[in-house]
Amino acid sequence: MTDDFDDLRSAMDAATPAPDATRRQANLARALINFDSLQGSAQQARPTSENRATALLTGVTTMLNKLTSRGGLTATTALVASGFLFLTPIGQDLMRDPNPLDAPLKRSFDAETVAAPNNVVTPVEEEIAGITAYAADERMEMPAPSSAIAETDFSALAGPMLLATDMVIMESANTESFANAAANPVKVTADEPVSTFSIDVDTASYSLVRSHLNAGSLPPADAVRVEELINYFPYDYAGPTTGEGPFRPTVSVMPTPWNADTQLVHIAIQGEKPAVDDRPPLNLVFLIDTSGSMAQPDKLPLLKQSFRLMLDNLRAQDQVAIVEYAGSAGEVLVPTAASDRTTILQAINSLGAGGSTNGQGGLAQAYGVAEAMAADGDVSRVILATDGDFNVGLNDPDALKDFIADKRDSGTYLSVLGFGRGNLDDATMQALAQNGNGQAAYIDDLSEAQKVLVDQLSGALFPIANDVKIQVEFNPATVAEYRLIGYETRSLRREDFNNDAVDAGELGAGHSVTAIYEVTPVGSAAILNDPLRYGTSDTVEGSTELGFLKLRYKAPGESQSQLIETPISASLAVTSEAQFAAAIAGFGQLLRGSDYLGDWAYDDAITLANAHRGDDAFGYRTQAVQLMRLAQSLSGE
Repeated sequence: MTDDFDDLRSAMDAATPAPDATRRQANLARALINFDSLQGSAQQARPTSENRATALLTGVTTMLNKLTSRGGLTATTALVASGFLFLTPIGQDLMRDPNPLDAPLKRSFDAETVAAPNNVVTPVEEEIAGITAYAADERMEMPAPSSAIAETDFSALAGPMLLATDMVIMESANTESFANAAANPVKVTADEPVSTFSIDVDTASYSLVRSHLNAGSLPPADAVRVEELINYFPYDYAGPTTGEGPFRPTVSVMPTPWNADTQLVHIAIQGEKPAVDDRPPLNLVFLIDTSGSMAQPDKLPLLKQSFRLMLDNLRAQDQVAIVEYAGSAGEVLVPTAASDRTTILQAINSLGAGGSTNGQGGLAQAYGVAEAMAADGDVSRVILATDGDFNVGLNDPDALKDFIADKRDSGTYLSVLGFGRGNLDDATMQALAQNGNGQAAYIDDLSEAQKVLVDQLSGALFPIANDVKIQVEFNPATVAEYRLIGYETRSLRREDFNNDAVDAGELGAGHSVTAIYEVTPVGSAAILNDPLRYGTSDTVEGSTELGFLKLRYKAPGESQSQLIETPISASLAVTSEAQFAAAIAGFGQLLRGSDYLGDWAYDDAITLANAHRGDDAFGYRTQAVQLMRLAQSLSGE
């Protein structure tokens, strides 16, 4: 079965003479001349035909990258280019050889005289140059077509070409991928009493969920990491007292909103909030993806606006450097005092998108710059801003994980900011952030940039505890079953808890972390697993504790961990903050299609969240309720 495009291509193939070397070289030379003319560059000196050949390939790539963000012009230009490449004799000659501009062919171009276009710029050439300038500059108005260009027969330039009116406009393929795992199962306490995981302060999943819902669709289940939804919000947890340590853990137990026969164990960790005036100098390296995939309004332009917001919150003793990467990496701004705002802004504004994505080269150079900036007592951090589309160098998440792990010991932290949709590689972003002693956030609008880079600047940039691990041992005398809600990608082996060589999450100044277990008491009607026929009948008798909580962490710059321990009391202690966290946990499970919620629905999540919004200074909790309502409508409930 064929379509009109296949029929047209077959007709062109039938009408095309058999290939021969002489005609092929002539067609390639003709293509070079036409490209020069169409780009309005005929008046520029072209020393050799080899240079023109290079310009043909480079220029076409650059032109298509710039035009992809301009709706109507995109479809016409890109599809006309496609018609030229696939349907014309010249295009077929180009496509038959994967490297048509090889050394022998280049020499043949230099050996022969190729007629150059006249140095007079025609009205048509001038107008085409104006359209190209429009595509490259968002501020220009689209020039109206003149009679000269309307009457021009472009078939003389490059053979038969498709008309835009005859073409089917095709959307770019969505290549987004997300890093997640199957939801944690219910575990039998007698068989597996110990649960171990790394803390997570990333918030990327919440912003991705918001982006999907605001665009009118439910997010893919793999895009929903429940712990990142819960930890998106600031909570009013009790912080540590002087001399107590960098953070304080608080545990409470309450009835489960979606199951009257189970309970929620709510674990809250609140980091200390040191005086802002006491913070150490900050060395920042902005590592900015300027590849062709970033040429969209919600990518590089939003990225520039986001970093401008951040600059006003830096101090004179802080330093900023900028490294960009596309096909290769380069230093755009040498280390510069944050007080020199004009120079930094000029460097940011100079960035443009084009080319492939050599993320490995950019990371290597950014780490090198950060290490050169480091001084005793300073905090050095690379902030990687990308859509996650690494396609040159290392692009496998596991390989990137190893690369970042090798760099982690240098003392430089890594934060990852995701921008844009369509080719977001969430797996790569998570691999980088989780192994680079940093965190991941997704910036979908300027308000999110304000939250991450301004309102929570201290927590995002200044660590107070490294490699924070949580281990809970449940008491089989009181807890029959349990499951951890979220943290699927942060699970650790039991023996990893005491191994200081195993990496874990970082806690920033003033940050809070929340973890929630659903537990089933012994004798509850909610027990899902039958007792084993040949299991022991002996139970471990003891106190009425539900379990025992252990936390390990390292002070920044230290290699040996410290231990915090506290029992989990069986007595109920319901707080409003824990109730709101439970509402968000339920919301995330609804989005993932959890089997453990029974008849509990979006209405229930909305009611619970509204009842416990509390102090909502920035409106984050009110926004969450609105997203629940959107999800309810989109799900058809």
